[in-house]
Amino acid sequence: MINVDENTITAAVLEQQANCPNPRLKQIMTSLICHLHDFAREVRLTEGEWEQGIDFLTRVGHITDDKRQEFILLSDTLGLTMLVNAQNNQKPPQCTESTIFGPFFVENAPLFENGGDITNGARGEPCRVSGSVRGLDGQGIPHAEVQVWQCDEDGFYDVQYPELDQAQCRGQLATATDGSFSFHSVLAQAYPIPHDGPVGQMLELLGRHPWRPAHLHFMIKAPGYQTLITHIFRDGDPYLESDAVFGVRSSLIADWKQIPGTGSDSGTATCHELNVDIVLNPVSATTTRNNHKTLEATP
Repeated sequence: MINVDENTITAAVLEQQANCPNPRLKQIMTSLICHLHDFAREVRLTEGEWEQGIDFLTRVGHITDDKRQEFILLSDTLGLTMLVNAQNNQKPPQCTESTIFGPFFVENAPLFENGGDITNGARGEPCRVSGSVRGLDGQGIPHAEVQVWQCDEDGFYDVQYPELDQAQCRGQLATATDGSFSFHSVLAQAYPIPHDGPVGQMLELLGRHPWRPAHLHFMIKAPGYQTLITHIFRDGDPYLESDAVFGVRSSLIADWKQIPGTGSDSGTATCHELNVDIVLNPVSATTTRNNHKTLEATP
């Protein structure tokens, strides 16, 4: 098709991909192109504005490396990550809710014994976390893989310290035969997402703050159950209602209790305690099919 204009260009692009051999890829790209073109027409996008958009995305790519994922931050702050998460994690109400993954997960975290200390020198008030991993029937799930990670008292994850050569406040352990687990860490704190790059500039221009409420990350795996990626948030945090990445769920808010007899009045370091009961969703045939949709022909 030649001599396209603003009203016929969409059909011309769709015609060029009519022979796409992957039906799912064709469906996604058709919808994406239609929405992008409709967006440009709706706002009467100028060439200068689109150049700014390309420059913004280029800078997002340039700042991304093995320590920092600016594209995840962009997706998170636009609410897209949580939208995709919500529509792909519809579960029975008894199950622990899922939330976003975040940009600070690290593969091959150190292994710890159940009850171990994952702090490894990180700064913060001591905190003991305990809980259980159960199925919908209430029975504990033995030997479930529990991965946890969080920031220190200054609001930084271990991977944000260039000079640090060891994991801190990060680890993985297995539940006991009754599904119970425990570990020692530090008290979770609120922190801003990295905002010294293009995503931070975007938030500033939009009049938004970059803060996340205090939370502890979990990823839990067990044979026969859906993998759960979630947070547990600290009750009373001032950013619960305005999380920069929209990840808060009321069912995931918990109380970090100060253990009696600790703190300045007793002359000892303040210590806190958190109890978490997690319920996993069993894998079904439908779940398995949905989780294994792929775009084999994706470029």
